[in-house]
Order: sequence, then C-alpha cells, then structure tokens
Amino acid sequence: MKNLYIKATAWASTLPILLLPVATFAQLSDAQTDLTSVGTAIGTDTTTIELPELIGNIISVLLSVLGIIFVVLVVYAGFLYLTAAGDDAKVKKAKTMLTQAVIGLVIIVAAYAIAAFVIDALTEVAG
Repeated sequence: MKNLYIKATAWASTLPILLLPVATFAQLSDAQTDLTSVGTAIGTDTTTIELPELIGNIISVLLSVLGIIFVVLVVYAGFLYLTAAGDDAKVKKAKTMLTQAVIGLVIIVAAYAIAAFVIDALTEVAG
C-alpha cells in the first residue's frame, strides 16, 4: 500500500509540470475558443499540419516526458544516496539507479539521433 501511495504521489507531483504548456497558452488576446482559431492565434494552423511535422511533435513531447522522468530518477537516486547513513545496500542501490538512468538517457538520445538522421535522409531522397 505504501508503494502504491508513493507512486501515486510521484505522478501527481509531475502532472503540473506536464500541464505547464497548456497554462502558457491559456489566454488569447481575443478569448477565442475554436481550435482552429487557437492554432492561428499561437502561430500554428491546425488544419494544414503535415504528417512529418506531426510525428516530430509527438517525438518531441515523448522526449520531454522522458527527460522529466530522467530528472526525477536522478533526484530520487541522490536522495537515496544522501539518506543512506552508511548503509552499503542503500548506497549500492542509489549508484545502480543513477547508472541505469544515465544509460537510459544515452540510449534515448542515440535513438533520437539515429531516427532524425534516417528521417532527414529519407525526406531528402524522396524530394
């Protein structure tokens, strides 16, 4: 039960960060409510979005979420390390978690770089 409470609290604490872009564009100058007029007001017309741009936006959002997860893991590993109080098991767990988080970040960045290179090469060949 305690583990479930910790997970729910962690998700609830990251929710405001994930919803921050919504709050940024919350007020428009004309107080328009139509989705296309909102897109026009913020500079992106939602009716003419192309598929590669949509995929790029989705990948960007996913990378942002993964970056947030990475920061949370690093902070949690640091908290475990600082509160270990000389317990070798806790120190080992914190170091392992930090190492795994960094390896995961390197894999994610490498996958993004490879995907961006392949997509650029394919779009250049296709014309």
